Amino acid sequence: MSTPMISRRKFFQGAGAVTTAVAAASVSKVAMSALPEPVMQTRPDTMPPLVPTTGRPYNPVVTLNGWTLPWRMNHGVKEFHLVAEPVVREMSPGFKAHLWGYNGQSPGPTIEVVEGDRVRVFVTNKLPEHTTVHWHGQRLPNGMDGVAGLNQPAIQPGKTFVYEFVARRPGTFMYHPHADEMTQMAMGMMGTWITHPKARHPLIDEVDRDFVFLLNAYDIDPGAYTPKIMTMLDFNLWSWNSRVFPGIDPLVVRQHDKVRIRIGNLTMTNHPIHLHGHEFRVTGTDGGAVPKTARWPEVTTDVAVGQMRQIEFIADEEGDWAFHCHKSHHTMNAMGHDVPTMIGVDHQGIAKQITKLIPDYMVMSERGMADMAEMEMPLPDNTAPMMTGDGPVGSVEMGGMFSMLKVRRDQKPGDYQDPGWYTHPKGTVAYEWTGAMPEPERFEAQGGQSMPAKNMPAQEVEVQVRKPVGHAGH
Repeated sequence: MSTPMISRRKFFQGAGAVTTAVAAASVSKVAMSALPEPVMQTRPDTMPPLVPTTGRPYNPVVTLNGWTLPWRMNHGVKEFHLVAEPVVREMSPGFKAHLWGYNGQSPGPTIEVVEGDRVRVFVTNKLPEHTTVHWHGQRLPNGMDGVAGLNQPAIQPGKTFVYEFVARRPGTFMYHPHADEMTQMAMGMMGTWITHPKARHPLIDEVDRDFVFLLNAYDIDPGAYTPKIMTMLDFNLWSWNSRVFPGIDPLVVRQHDKVRIRIGNLTMTNHPIHLHGHEFRVTGTDGGAVPKTARWPEVTTDVAVGQMRQIEFIADEEGDWAFHCHKSHHTMNAMGHDVPTMIGVDHQGIAKQITKLIPDYMVMSERGMADMAEMEMPLPDNTAPMMTGDGPVGSVEMGGMFSMLKVRRDQKPGDYQDPGWYTHPKGTVAYEWTGAMPEPERFEAQGGQSMPAKNMPAQEVEVQVRKPVGHAGH
């Protein structure tokens, strides 16, 4: 992680403020002069938590590969300024996408408030078409719900609207458009909203580290920059906060920290999110805190479409622990869906002929797909390798929705800097066995088929299997 983002702006310079506003009216030029200054951020790094200096105090969250939007206090109202606009998002080093988002990024910045806060959000539209903002999961007046045509007129390009409501209940929520939703969400328009409890809450514990990120997916052809918005199922880039491994930062904690991770899903499918080395409990959803009698230990929780899941655990095991979606295709990048399975097929003869015509031709999946992590075949410009990432002992062979929980006993409280790779104590790493292998013990009575098959050939048929030649040393 990097140094803190641009220093927090002082928003008290503008004279006057909008004291009354409704979502169904655009802001006049006079009122525009009183808007909070829009803060922009284009760096893809995880920014440090934004500690509040005004309003009620709270323990801030850390947005994975993202940041928290600053605000100004105006006569007791917490004012934010979101700018909907085209953005360029670095999804992993060397691979960028042309998306739509807010304030320079996709997803947009996290908004943090406290239960009971009166909140005013100015939304300026710099997109080529109209938009709105729906405050997913919030209790608010119907006219502030953000559904174009139902609750409000759409925000036309160049216009600014105002949303104003009281943050009535604590929890984790999302924001996204409810206007041309298929296009705008496919292009990356979404963000997270956190409402912290105003006092000690019987179902919301204090934690040492509090992370949040959104699950999103894109279909971007290799070499292209812009997502295909008509895709319904066959996405090829599965991301956390519009980042794919190895571009996703690790979640760095101190050993014995109490950790909370908030995960929102705005993709088109569910995601079983799995943590290695620890058990957690689901303590909250976008509907609120989960009663303690309804919690049980898990290592995987399924986050369905449009849902948020909040998990908590004690990070008591040191190490670099994998943290990922357990759908295997969701930990790969830029994969094609029309690649046939060629495992065990001998390509050698035909490959020699094809390379005479196509010098860059390369056989895929003859020995499985692990070779994709090591291939040096040329890729189109602006394309993420299918599987990538180097660990301390070799290729990690991952992509997409994959990161690590890094637990260290000597990590300082509040320090989110990447500590590097874990040094394993002697004798705690799996190793190759080079001794003699014992003969397998056989049962005296070998079982047979419970029901003999009919119409089977009397003569045995030998299946010819080609055993692929391994790499040197295998």
